[in-house]
Amino acid sequence: MLLLQSQGLLKFHTGKAEMTALSIIEHLGYVQIDTLAVVARAHHHTLWTRFSEYNEQILTELLEKDKSIFEYWSHAASYLPMSDYRFSLPRKKDYADGKSHWFGQDKKMNTYVIDRIKAEGELQSKDFEFKRSANANWYEWKPAKRALEQLFMEGKLMVAKRKGFQKVYDLTERVLPNTVDISFPTQKEIAEHLIMKNIRAYGLVQEKEITYLQPGLKDSVSKCLRQLLKEGELLEVKIEDLQNELFYTSKKQLKTLNKIEYPDSLHLLSPFDNSVIQRKRLQTIFGFDYQIECYVPEAKRKFGYFTLPVLYNDKFVARLDPKADRASKTFYVKSIHFEKGFKLDGKFNRLFAEKLKQFAEFNGCNTIVIDKAEKNWKKEIKKLL
Repeated sequence: MLLLQSQGLLKFHTGKAEMTALSIIEHLGYVQIDTLAVVARAHHHTLWTRFSEYNEQILTELLEKDKSIFEYWSHAASYLPMSDYRFSLPRKKDYADGKSHWFGQDKKMNTYVIDRIKAEGELQSKDFEFKRSANANWYEWKPAKRALEQLFMEGKLMVAKRKGFQKVYDLTERVLPNTVDISFPTQKEIAEHLIMKNIRAYGLVQEKEITYLQPGLKDSVSKCLRQLLKEGELLEVKIEDLQNELFYTSKKQLKTLNKIEYPDSLHLLSPFDNSVIQRKRLQTIFGFDYQIECYVPEAKRKFGYFTLPVLYNDKFVARLDPKADRASKTFYVKSIHFEKGFKLDGKFNRLFAEKLKQFAEFNGCNTIVIDKAEKNWKKEIKKLL
């Protein structure tokens, strides 16, 4: 329950929408951006899950107007709190020192792209002409797009805004507020930041989770953990039935256990939600073996293209395969698969029907169609809808 409480899944946030969305991002440390739009994109879905009054314009305001968040790489492309900007600098330095972002570098193209942005202002990839050769692959990035992404990873460019989900780039000095701390962090500062950020967001964490996709930081994080334990800032914890697993938490987090409320709740989570993105942790703590199957050949899928984990109170009980048809304003439940041993009851059905209606509305749909589901359950849910 501490993990779910720390993830903001046991309480609903209230207050000014923009501040609430920002406080969620600051608390979680990041919100992953995803291009898939089977239902609301992951970054919007993740925020809505924790704040039911959220709408997509809020994130736009935070990025473009308030400049209180920025786009960069966490373990994946993400929205990050501007207050953490300085901790993106080491990665940017690695790229500026020669590391390539997926592709080999074209220095001349990099110079050409940045010179045009200096002269013309904000530009998108489409603003650079490109004639694809006859034998080129359809998915091949044009040289200017590669340069834009490389310069973005180096920190020379930032995403100023998005148009139709396409990035609009500008020089960092024209986007970054002049009040932002740009002092380069030490290895110790980075390690402590990662440790405390993870403990704040998850309540308790393992060392391997802190350094997940953080190359070159294992020794610094391990050393910092030992120091924080010695100083009494952190505590080692073992979970019943998981005695071979060692977790870390803080006294502050443990005190929240006495304040946790246990209201009945149900969430339809994004596959990229912060609470489920580390699949090994999900299986270790909750016994939920989850995989998103959009990258699996159709013939080998077990549950569906884009299944959403269904969290009921403190247990993951089902996988829902949805599709929001925004043109017809119809939300499809293509299938739902319940976990072995889970017993359906009236309370679950009521919470599920209510959450399904809310999620359909968030996706701009006013009609719900349930395709594959157990006959009697499907009939009951239809009544509640």
